[in-house]
Amino acid sequence: MTGETTHNLRGDYSGMRPDYTVEQAWAAYSPAEHELWRRLCARQAALVPQFACREFIDSLATLDFSAAIPRFDEVNAKLARATGWQIVAVPGLLPDRVFFGHLASRRFPVTVWLRKPEEFDYIVEPDVFHDFFGHVPLLFDPAFADYLQAYGQGGLKADRLGAIEMLSRLYWYTVEFGLIETLAGIRAYGAGILSSGGELPYCVGSGEPNRIRFDLLRIMRTRYKIDTFQETYFVIRDFRELFEATEPDFTPYYEALARFDPVPAGTVLPTDRLAG
Repeated sequence: MTGETTHNLRGDYSGMRPDYTVEQAWAAYSPAEHELWRRLCARQAALVPQFACREFIDSLATLDFSAAIPRFDEVNAKLARATGWQIVAVPGLLPDRVFFGHLASRRFPVTVWLRKPEEFDYIVEPDVFHDFFGHVPLLFDPAFADYLQAYGQGGLKADRLGAIEMLSRLYWYTVEFGLIETLAGIRAYGAGILSSGGELPYCVGSGEPNRIRFDLLRIMRTRYKIDTFQETYFVIRDFRELFEATEPDFTPYYEALARFDPVPAGTVLPTDRLAG
């Protein structure tokens, strides 16, 4: 998410700059960490052809970072040419305003530390594998890259208007846990799904969750689960739909939604259009 948490932050924040960035210190990664990275990549690489969207799969093949934890500077040379984005190394979760500021400037924060072997299947706080494997490939897609910048710009405004919670739901149900319609059927593009060995097949293949067509205001009303698979996913038509939905001024939306109670995560409303 955007960086709000109630547990003690795991990263080392002692050497960070005023914008919360740090050096990646690639040489400090151990052989065991590189091996764990390879195992994580191998697990997800076996799943993405069946469950991930084509844009993610194509970028993943181009990057080819499965042999070791990537060097951010090498990736940035390719990313700058593709969409003008950069990834910046950070110690972990960031305050909302800092996070939005980076996105608004086409910089994506990537955590530098890697999970422990016993956290192979589940980790509470995003690590370098979640941030890089899940998020970076789609930064190479121009439409998605533009959406993420627009989201960051909107986040800075939402912070001033006291509407962070509503905008955080949009981030959760798109950037982290979004699904997309394709010619091959519904596929995943959200980083929280793409970096998860269990939720990636679940979100596409299971009959349990709700899959609801993208509705901006509905999403900003909807609560979400942080410690289980999602009960509801929202399905976009394409990445252009995301960008177009983010273009308008959200101020009247926040004012209108403030009059309604949030919708529980597993609820299907009579007005919902189901997908798939």
